[in-house]
Amino acid sequence: MRALIVGTLMLLSFCLQAQEQSLYQSFVYQHSGNELPYRVLYPKHFDPHKRYPLVLFLHGAGERGNDNTLQLTHGAAMFAEDKVRNHYPAIVIFPQVPKEQYWANVAVDRSIQPLGLAFSAAPAPTPVMAATIALMEDWAARPYVDDKRIYVGGLSMGGMGTLELLYHKPNMFAAAIVICGAGDAGLTKAYRKGIPVWLFHGEQDEVVSPAYTQVMSDAIIDAGGQVKVSWYAEVGHNSWTRAFAEPELLPWLFSQALPTN
Repeated sequence: MRALIVGTLMLLSFCLQAQEQSLYQSFVYQHSGNELPYRVLYPKHFDPHKRYPLVLFLHGAGERGNDNTLQLTHGAAMFAEDKVRNHYPAIVIFPQVPKEQYWANVAVDRSIQPLGLAFSAAPAPTPVMAATIALMEDWAARPYVDDKRIYVGGLSMGGMGTLELLYHKPNMFAAAIVICGAGDAGLTKAYRKGIPVWLFHGEQDEVVSPAYTQVMSDAIIDAGGQVKVSWYAEVGHNSWTRAFAEPELLPWLFSQALPTN
């Protein structure tokens, strides 16, 4: 009986996941000879004559590939919930990094734990970062996108990409969320003054050192940004589970807007 219940729950979970994934439309963006697979969740009852906030979410290293599906593993379900879509009608974009590439310009030593990370102090965009920037410039110019309410977030490798993207496009994003990420503190000097950033990290993370979040938090504050930090005791690398469960995460995110000139 117990095995039957477990099997039923697993099947239900799989069906729900497939249903959530089906809400995200599949596209491929062409840029400088490279293909960037990406998925888009449109608001319910999407009206091209209205303007909507836009969320860009960058996945972690485990979801790299070209299937245009794996990138939905973490975070996509949260945005696809009925109550979220009803309360926060928004466009949500999940691009996917090819195998062996990274969002950020970083050399990764996987022979040690936590990972050895060497960031560029003046990073040129990686091919996938360049394509993502071009994709976002395309979307930001569309008449149904509220260009004062464009947000970026990411976890692990995607958190590193988020912190670098704030350097490349400082005036595009109204706010950012970074889960178990890392970056070069010097890049924060180029961030938009006053940028709100919410950082999350598990204190027992043995993949990406929590020290990076402390360093980036201090640097963003020193550069004139606004920082919230959530530390999770006895949590390892998968701090995204706790972050996505934060009741104030989406209210905080969608309340942010670029200042009006």
